[in-house]
Amino acid sequence: MSIPEVIFWDFDGVILNSMPIRDKGFLHIFKEYPAEKVAQLLDFHHQNGGLSRYVKIRYFYEKILQEPISEEKVMVLAQEFSHIMRQELANTELLIEDSLNFIKKYHSEKKFHIVSGSDEKELQFLCKELGIADYFVSIHGSPTPKKELVSRLIQAHGYSVENCVLIGDSINDYEAAVQNGINFWGYNNEKLRNLGLYIDKLSKQ
Repeated sequence: MSIPEVIFWDFDGVILNSMPIRDKGFLHIFKEYPAEKVAQLLDFHHQNGGLSRYVKIRYFYEKILQEPISEEKVMVLAQEFSHIMRQELANTELLIEDSLNFIKKYHSEKKFHIVSGSDEKELQFLCKELGIADYFVSIHGSPTPKKELVSRLIQAHGYSVENCVLIGDSINDYEAAVQNGINFWGYNNEKLRNLGLYIDKLSKQ
């Protein structure tokens, strides 16, 4: 199989095994709320890995608790969440070896961009701390939605959609690819096996 010229990478669950730490972050910032309500949020979080924490925080209040939440409170909670992530995720042992080997093999001849639901500043910090920032042309995240990140990058760099692929592990990643008319490679999530092309081992490509 040929490797496309441009690859848009999701981060959590594709480059870094971060989901357990993300769970820990939500459990911490919502520790004062009923466990069954937080469990509903974690279920939503697991099903929508590509969505930002801003969306998930609003969802928790507006859909699960059915309470209003101000933008100021969203930002305070998101900042508290980010503080935990910066402490916990700057750990090279969490890097997914299969993806890392692929990235190291092709980064000099292909154009790689990270497009993540994670906070952009936090993401750039983590990539630098993990020693992987230089493998990517650019690193982008929330609060800008993933579909918009991909669209902006395609336009800014003049990429041909036929030469682009998004590698992700969530339905939100698949939707961002479809909405931009690019190919999708599902990875690290068996539920995506029937959507686009599914890759069991990136390092074998």
